[in-house]
Amino acid sequence: MNNEYPFYNRVLIKEVINGLTGELTDLAVEDGVFVAELTGEPDRVIEGAGLTALPGLIDAHAHLRDPGFEYREDIVSGTRAAARGGFTAVAAMPNTIPVADSAPVIRYMIEKAGQAGYCRVLPIGAVTKGQKGEEIAEIGFMAEAGAVAFSDDGKPVSAAGIVRTAIEYASYFDRVVISHCEDLSLAAGGVINEGIVSTEMGLRGIPSIAEDIQIDRDTRIAEYSGLPVHIAHVSTANGVEIIRQAKARGVKVTAETCPHYFTLTEEAVRGFHTMAKVNPPLREESDRLAVIEGLRDGTLDMIVTDHAPHHEDEKDCEFSLANNGMIGLETCFPLVYTVLVKTGLLSLRDAILKMTEAPARLFRLPVPALAAGEPADLTLVDLGREIVYDVSESLSKARNTPFSGMALYGFPVLTMMAGHTTWEQV
Repeated sequence: MNNEYPFYNRVLIKEVINGLTGELTDLAVEDGVFVAELTGEPDRVIEGAGLTALPGLIDAHAHLRDPGFEYREDIVSGTRAAARGGFTAVAAMPNTIPVADSAPVIRYMIEKAGQAGYCRVLPIGAVTKGQKGEEIAEIGFMAEAGAVAFSDDGKPVSAAGIVRTAIEYASYFDRVVISHCEDLSLAAGGVINEGIVSTEMGLRGIPSIAEDIQIDRDTRIAEYSGLPVHIAHVSTANGVEIIRQAKARGVKVTAETCPHYFTLTEEAVRGFHTMAKVNPPLREESDRLAVIEGLRDGTLDMIVTDHAPHHEDEKDCEFSLANNGMIGLETCFPLVYTVLVKTGLLSLRDAILKMTEAPARLFRLPVPALAAGEPADLTLVDLGREIVYDVSESLSKARNTPFSGMALYGFPVLTMMAGHTTWEQV
């Protein structure tokens, strides 16, 4: 456990707003859990007036780059950034070196996170060995070691038969496969969304059907098997509709999206702006609005960061050569609140549940709650204060974001994990 912040055994948070209920309340923490009443005088009193308390946020999709790419990010820097963003748990994708396709790598990630102490790390194991899409990885051993799900995220599994086998195998261990939906025969060589912008910029585009086709394929595999599947980073209007229809048929499918897909469009890459280069790419305005509607009606179950740190040299280069991805741990909730909640598109309660209850259920974890007897995982946010995000102050090693300089509301002022402060605004 980190020693950056002092530990107080008994903490009283006075007159804070419960983000789930809207009620004004006091929160008491003792021995790392919420209690109805402290057994003695508090060691610390936090004046919560004007602040809102959220259960500890869970990010169901991030890249911590550790092991193997520590020059981009490592578990210590990544979990510090996560704590600053209000997260108490982060699910880490397996595209590391070595690939997280075996129990030793899974154990390494959990143990290093335990030593860092800023945030729990929930490893996601690879579906196939080396993420090569050819042979199923050691799913059982990884599940036993602590892997919460399985994905080849960053590399789609092209063979439908392997996806079916993986879904069935993972279900034996009460785990789910997270599908990166991209048909490479359609997407190969593309660097931004296929459309007017790609044509005007003279860049090869990635058609939206490259995503849609595999969303349809994998939901139908789930339907045939009667087993669950989770669809990663949905970005297209048709993809949202495919998932909506699958749910209406009773398919056990859940799905996620990221702030950049309901905040930005392909227009953000004009000027060859590599900070806005992601995969799936930013789409059209109609797709952005469809993603928002999918969040509103429950088609899209959760909001994730897809935090993807890169070294500046991997972004400060020719657009077609620049790496895909942007960092997002520190800006996720502020973007959700500013773009969706503050504008009335989504209730605060629904936004919180998409970042707490939904990912907890996906990974078969206890649902975070601000209730007596539950672990004291919480985030205090100032919903009324506008802050201009300055990426130079980020706790991540990386600086690749298109959101620096954007005025946002809802930045955390304090994050607590099991009663330990992991981030506090000075």
